[in-house]
Amino acid sequence: MIGAVHENLPVKILLITDYGTPHGGSEVNMLAIRAELRRRGHDARLFSSSAQIGSCAVEADYTCFGTEARSKTLVQTANPWAYIELRKVLAQFKPDLVHVRTFLLQLSPLILPLISRLPSIYHIVLYKAVCPMGNKMLPSGEICREPAGLRCLRQRCLPVRGWLPLMLQLRLWRRWRSSFSVLLTVSEAMRLALAQEGIEPVEVVWNGFPVTSGEPHLAAVPTIAYAGRLVPEKGVDILLQAFSEVVKTMKDARLLVIGTGAERGRLEKMSASLGLASSVVFTGHLSQVEMELHFAGAWVQAVPSRWAEPFGNVAAEGMMRGTAVVASRVGGLAEIIRDGETGFLVPPGDVQALARVIVALLSNRELAAKTGTAGREFALAHLSIESCVDKIIGIYERIVATS
Repeated sequence: MIGAVHENLPVKILLITDYGTPHGGSEVNMLAIRAELRRRGHDARLFSSSAQIGSCAVEADYTCFGTEARSKTLVQTANPWAYIELRKVLAQFKPDLVHVRTFLLQLSPLILPLISRLPSIYHIVLYKAVCPMGNKMLPSGEICREPAGLRCLRQRCLPVRGWLPLMLQLRLWRRWRSSFSVLLTVSEAMRLALAQEGIEPVEVVWNGFPVTSGEPHLAAVPTIAYAGRLVPEKGVDILLQAFSEVVKTMKDARLLVIGTGAERGRLEKMSASLGLASSVVFTGHLSQVEMELHFAGAWVQAVPSRWAEPFGNVAAEGMMRGTAVVASRVGGLAEIIRDGETGFLVPPGDVQALARVIVALLSNRELAAKTGTAGREFALAHLSIESCVDKIIGIYERIVATS
């Protein structure tokens, strides 16, 4: 038993996640949670794999082996290096509690027996807990509504060589899921998706983000911002098609695309074929600070996702910045955006609907600014990192008190 967290006594918290690099929303969130816990006086340390995506450096306090090579599938299922290193860390650091955010992309279920005697949280932010692909999407682009199993082979989501180890991975995680004191997720939509797979009870805490200072100033040129992975489920091709409609009436409009991924080459070719080469800029990966500088004057933040986003970090970041957000009506996005008030929601995959809303905002500076301001007020009230960590600490208190 430890001193009560609410008394602001230092508590030793081990955070665990697959990647210790700030390359994606989940990873940036975990680093922000660590920073906020430390700001409050807690001894929060991060354990992750050594795997890197792009040029991002690993910012974890402890690391184990990880890889982006073809052997990654096997490592996801059984990563003995993670087990060995985590056992050492637990013996040396002696944390009062463990907070796991992701562990099925690099850190395998083998780590779960190690934390079974400690107060612990599994913070589920991806569909990896129920889907070997992690996105609950079929190759056709449709949302998958069936449990993982033979369907993953029949639908060609996975090759045979990947299917067997990843089915074993899911089986092992479900076998040892009782290792966790609490299951936590980031949206009601995600909670319901997990419940449909028999994973419950699950609590909900929205993600939190640093509060930005100052009021937004819209750029002289009407600008649309996109940030995220360049992969099919993110719908950047839909955004490009919509933008080709936008420039028919808004010829000076510009689109900034920040991010990397397997689709970048195809999307750049698509942009050129649509006659958008001079209006669309692909920047590649940028740090959070660089991204905010690029997006500071954006009129619209577009989130054209096909998949049911577990939360929608870039939408929340846009709202916190004071940028008007236009997003697909899917997953957690439909929870944090009040359509027509704090942003706009459109049917996923609907090019014309997305184009219409973007034109309406780019042709009405007052509407864009008003929507952005309303979104920022909502974000300040509900989506700050302080609010998020307040709720997480409440869970820490409860599980420590009952351990």
